[in-house]
Amino acid sequence: MPRLPAYVPVLAVTTGAQALVSLAMLTPAAIAPAIAAGLGQSASMIGWWISFGYGGAMVTSLIGGNSVRRLGATRSTQIGLVLAALGAAAMTLGTLPLAAVAALLIGLGYGMTNPAASHLLAKTTSAKRRNLVFSLKQTGVPLGGTMAGLIAPRLTQAWDWPAALVAVIVGCLFLAVVLESVRRTWDADRDPKARLSGNPFLGLVLIWRNPRLKALSWTGFAYAAVQLSVSSFAVTMLVTELSWSLVQAGVLLSALQVAGVIGRIVIGSAADRFFGGIPTLVGLGVITATLALATGTLSAQWPAFWVFAVLIPFGAAALGWNGVYLAELAHATEPAQIPRVTGASLFFTYGGVLVGPPCFAMLHDLIGSFTLTYALSALPALVGTAILIWSKRNARPI
Repeated sequence: MPRLPAYVPVLAVTTGAQALVSLAMLTPAAIAPAIAAGLGQSASMIGWWISFGYGGAMVTSLIGGNSVRRLGATRSTQIGLVLAALGAAAMTLGTLPLAAVAALLIGLGYGMTNPAASHLLAKTTSAKRRNLVFSLKQTGVPLGGTMAGLIAPRLTQAWDWPAALVAVIVGCLFLAVVLESVRRTWDADRDPKARLSGNPFLGLVLIWRNPRLKALSWTGFAYAAVQLSVSSFAVTMLVTELSWSLVQAGVLLSALQVAGVIGRIVIGSAADRFFGGIPTLVGLGVITATLALATGTLSAQWPAFWVFAVLIPFGAAALGWNGVYLAELAHATEPAQIPRVTGASLFFTYGGVLVGPPCFAMLHDLIGSFTLTYALSALPALVGTAILIWSKRNARPI
């Protein structure tokens, strides 16, 4: 029996971890109306919750490179999963202050996973396959969203919304335990003498000195602002403005996330085979902006088929860029610096998430329409596209 390539088990585990921390982050969005009612808040508060969570991710993304060097990429992933489980547990207690703590803990866990995954995948994957392999790993994000959309509303209807978060806890802790079986082998390259307290801003310095990395990072900021708005407010828009049921909206959210899974695979393969990473990212920005404008025309009179026809490709484009973005970061970086640069660039990306959903929520409160607010989200997509077009295409490795 032929032996599997080294990257295959690594890809399976890192994708699973990404899916579970994404499930933890997106489950509240999938049942936002129910949680908001339980907390006595407006459903648009989910934008602030998501923002607070990614604020935590910004913190751990900066120290992720140091953690990978000292503790190992596998141990760092385990820590991220446990933090996400603790956050979900705090959320089940049903108070507004603990909801904020939950967002922070889940965000801290989320931020631990990507630098670790990039380290493991970069050392087991050839450069010619990186766009596809990194895109496959990033399918964990929409996979987590798919699980949130399919499972969370049904558990909420059956047992109330804390039951959905119990499922998150079980999944995260299960994978953390399973990873212990491979930790020593996969973390053999860790340096126990490395300092966890090393300069957390070194990755930002490396990015600032490299025009290509700088352009990618600012584009990540812009694209992430749109991506999380698509995921966070779709259910609330469908329920409050298009008069869909929570379960119907959850099904569409799941379909949107499935489109993100398929989109990432197709986009990663196309970037490797035909277009290259930067042109692919530019094209995705243009498509995302166009479909954001189309979303602004949705109304309760639209048949479900046409709502799906707009939102599914919107999800594929808005959620499809991450793998190519991470692969391009790895292409422009020396292998030893990949975890540090990945974490630092994700600091920009999580910054987009930190800014995007609250701005979306404030715009909604100002104009009173989720659909029109989606139309305005075309602007950051076009800004990110312009940054890439105007940037220098070639950058020296760090």
